[in-house]
Amino acid sequence: TRRIRKDGSLYFGPYFPAGLARRILHFVHKRFLVPSCTVDLTRTHARPCLQFYIHRCLGPCVAGLTTEERYAEAAHDVKMLLEGRRHDLIKSLEQRMATAAEKELYEQAASYRDLLRTLQDIEERQRIAAAQGDDTDVLAYHAEPPLVAANLFHLRGGQVVDRREFYWEDLDAFDAKEFVPSLLKQLYLEAEYLPKAIHVPEEFEDREILEEMLTERRGHRVEIFTPQRGQKRAILDLVRNNAAHSFEHRFRVMKPTSKAIGEALQNALNLVEEPERIECFDISHIQGSDTVASMVVWEKGRMKKSDYRKFIVRGAENNGGGAGNGDSPLQVYRQNDDFASMREVVTRRYKRLQEEKRPMPGLILIDGGIAQLHAAAEALESLGIINQALASIAKKEEILYVYGQENEPIVLERHSPVLHLIQRIRDETHRFAVTFHRLRRGRRQTKSALEGIPGIGEKTARKLLKEFGSVTNVQRAGVERLSELIPRGRAEKVVAELAKLQEHP
Repeated sequence: TRRIRKDGSLYFGPYFPAGLARRILHFVHKRFLVPSCTVDLTRTHARPCLQFYIHRCLGPCVAGLTTEERYAEAAHDVKMLLEGRRHDLIKSLEQRMATAAEKELYEQAASYRDLLRTLQDIEERQRIAAAQGDDTDVLAYHAEPPLVAANLFHLRGGQVVDRREFYWEDLDAFDAKEFVPSLLKQLYLEAEYLPKAIHVPEEFEDREILEEMLTERRGHRVEIFTPQRGQKRAILDLVRNNAAHSFEHRFRVMKPTSKAIGEALQNALNLVEEPERIECFDISHIQGSDTVASMVVWEKGRMKKSDYRKFIVRGAENNGGGAGNGDSPLQVYRQNDDFASMREVVTRRYKRLQEEKRPMPGLILIDGGIAQLHAAAEALESLGIINQALASIAKKEEILYVYGQENEPIVLERHSPVLHLIQRIRDETHRFAVTFHRLRRGRRQTKSALEGIPGIGEKTARKLLKEFGSVTNVQRAGVERLSELIPRGRAEKVVAELAKLQEHP
């Protein structure tokens, strides 16, 4: 505006050029959701305008869309921003984010987090603008082993053109002097573009060697050093502070406790009790071959690897789970049937728990849909186990089914900590099953290579593999060495047949 009226309005500025004022207004409406119109808020309207539906306004003119407190909070935030009290605003948002996370209002906490990052980006860009002409990457980290967060800022022409965040949760043996060079090698030895300079938080051994390697790749000198003073040091400290913020958001504020997740899981799945232990099952095979299953365990906030279990599905033991010439179509179907496999594995697991008089888990989770869920339920019922918390997560759709409530499938928010926990457990179960399946299939194929040789039966094949470890080592051993274990004629045949397989695999 060019004219100030005494109408109770607040005026901020001046802003020059005028385009800057328009950009600020755009930012305010987009991030703080205050109205861009002059509607009378003392009156209510029947429905909101387009701005509400495109998430540019809280809709204070329509009853029930927001609260007076939420709108007053947004207006106060805008006032602080335009008055230049950005530091106070950031501090206030951090407090609100922490409070929302404590109350398990994770979506609200995430919105505060996103706004915080935007405001911090603005501050960083303003401070860094003084370093004109730079072609520099700045790396810093914050570590509280085993948790580590690192930030990498890319400065080009005095502007932050990109920012990357990295996180680790298992660096128990963290050593800064090894961590920094190791990360630099991962980032830059195969990178398409290399900057002129890389600023790091501390010196390390072999820095000059790494500089030479990067210089050779770039064709021009690449310098790695630790600024000690001035504007460059200020920027490094800024990135370090940003890494600390990233650490805080990832590992403290936005990561609820295992107790909070357990309670949220209980509420989301409508369970009678909060599950302290979850056992998850998955079946793995390729076209019915070498069918195996896995069970992984989550207990009191972490994966308990000592309790993981592998299962060879007994219905698939003969012929590697495939069909022999004498197999009926029904037998083939059953051998390749995931549902039958699930029934078998669940029965075996919990029959053993009954025999050992051990407690049942708080929740049994099945990787699959309703059919797999019902197969597991049938297995439990056959053992007389009732009222057991049982659920499944369908692949791809990420839909949860709770036994007894199948008509009300559960779709959790994409950012829900409960969904993240279930996905983590499901993915670990799948990984464990696939790893075991590959190992078993590899052993069978190796064993088959020896058993396919005339005169070499299962017992002899097992004997050779136990001694040499692999078919390749059996072949390398040669006739003389093999003759110490089996008759010379068979040893010659083994070496000759394996040589043919190598020529014509």
